[in-house]
Amino acid sequence: MSVDTQEKKRRAAVAALDYVREDTILGVGTGSTVNLFIEALLASGKRIAGAVSSSNASTALLTRGGIKVVDLNEAGTLEVYIDGADEATRAKHLIKGGGAALTREKIIAAASKQFVCIVDDAKLVPTLGKFPLPVEVIPMARTYVASRLAGMGGRPVFRDGVVTDNGNHILDVHGLTINDPVLMERKMNQIVGVVTVGLFAARGADVLIIGSDKGVDTL
Repeated sequence: MSVDTQEKKRRAAVAALDYVREDTILGVGTGSTVNLFIEALLASGKRIAGAVSSSNASTALLTRGGIKVVDLNEAGTLEVYIDGADEATRAKHLIKGGGAALTREKIIAAASKQFVCIVDDAKLVPTLGKFPLPVEVIPMARTYVASRLAGMGGRPVFRDGVVTDNGNHILDVHGLTINDPVLMERKMNQIVGVVTVGLFAARGADVLIIGSDKGVDTL
């Protein structure tokens, strides 16, 4: 029996509870699937010492639920980070940043021993790039970075009206077929004015939980 996307997301979110270690500080990402994870975490009764959050929106949800949000500088290395993705491959390479929190998400992923990514099956693709690749840029460098990205074969579009929690702008790069995500991530990160790229390939997910009609598939 087929189920709707929201239910698939919920299935993946609930399955991620198995990776939450009580009495530790948990890394928490951003987005609609993560919102369902936070809801499931609060309902589960699991006791965590606190959370490091990747966005102001997630911080608000966690705080309302009575979970203490701590700074990563105080928390140090995290045991587990739970977050979603806009696209994912079976190699566990990801595109993230649809919610404009990619820089903080990438920092928390790097500071975590285990990165558990939760998605619905529509996000699983053979090759990354159909979803426009978000790139966070310093505002004064936006036009320069856009020209460099165009030179790499993409069509960068300024995400008008969006300012990241870090005070920066987002360029969404359309028209890419990302056959070598690690190499593309490295090249784009070297462009002066780029804060970070929404490719999570050099440090992809350790576990990918995919919600589907049948339940969950874990890679």
